[in-house]
Formats: sequence, structure tokens, C-alpha cells
Amino acid sequence: MSKLIAFEQVSLDGYFVDSNGDMSWAHKDDQESKDFAAKSASGGGVLVFGRVTYEMMASYWPSPVAAEQNPAVAAAMSKHPKIVFSRTLDEVTWENTKLIRGDLPVEIRKLKNVSDLDLVILGSGTIVSQLAEADLIDEYQLIVNPIILGSGRTLFEGVDHKLPLNLTSSRVFENGNVLLHYTTN
Repeated sequence: MSKLIAFEQVSLDGYFVDSNGDMSWAHKDDQESKDFAAKSASGGGVLVFGRVTYEMMASYWPSPVAAEQNPAVAAAMSKHPKIVFSRTLDEVTWENTKLIRGDLPVEIRKLKNVSDLDLVILGSGTIVSQLAEADLIDEYQLIVNPIILGSGRTLFEGVDHKLPLNLTSSRVFENGNVLLHYTTN
């Protein structure tokens, strides 16, 4: 059985996007972050997206600009198998991508039972909140950015019960970001 991992960037006050839906504040262009992203992207797993994150990723990673600016991550992102959950998309065009329209928690349960690879959610805050509410996320890898946004959307909107977590590791980056790795009980 595979694990479901949520890899997310959040502000110090807990938002994954600001009040305008922007998350450019989470992208610091320093070498340590690029190296970490390249190492993370080259790992195994099936990438899981919602429509909004998929459209953002698919517009950048397979592009010549991404291949020039960050070739290791661009190649890995295209190579990985990807799943997009959407009820509004008609098709997906990024290589190695499958579109699923079914009930999110039901489909994730099925995937966890049949996949040998872990499932990794990148971004996709609405999906994270729905799957957290359904107790389907096994690990949270949160990069906390040293910025206070004041308002925006939290990862856990709609979660109506406590989710106890265990901190398994942490890492401080030179740019001030902190990676916190939690597992569920």
C-alpha cells in the first residue's frame, strides 16, 4: 500500500496563497532551494494535482524556459507519472498525466491500495483540505516561509476535527525557510 504525502509551502501565519490567490512569495531563487527541489523532484512517486495547480505546473515545467532555468527539475517533473483531479478539465496534455473525475477520497483510497509508488500532492490546497478531512494523508512536508501574509487560504479549511501529527525531522534553509516533516498517528 502506498503513502499519500502532501508537500506544501505555507507562510508563517499558515496560508498557502495570499488573499489574491498568489503564491509567488513562496519561490525563492537561491541555489540551496534549487538543489533541494531537484533532489525532491528526482525521487519516486506519482504526483497528484488539482486543476489549478496542474494548469500552473503544466504551463511552466514542460516549457523551454523551465528546461533552461532548472533542467533537472523540468526533466523530472515531465518524467513522473501525474494524476489530475478535476471535474471541469476535458483533457490533459502534459506527458505521463492521467485525468480522474471521480470522488476524490474514494479514488485516492483506490490508488493507495493498488499503487506501489507513493502519491505526492504538490500544492493543490483544496485537495489537501479534502483529503486531510478524510484522514487520508500519511505525511505532511511543509516548507514554512518567513513571511506573514495577513490573509489568504489555509491548507486545512473545512477540517472539523483534530489531526495529531508527529514531527519526524526538520531542516532550516539559508534563505530562512524551514522544512517540517510530520507523519500522522
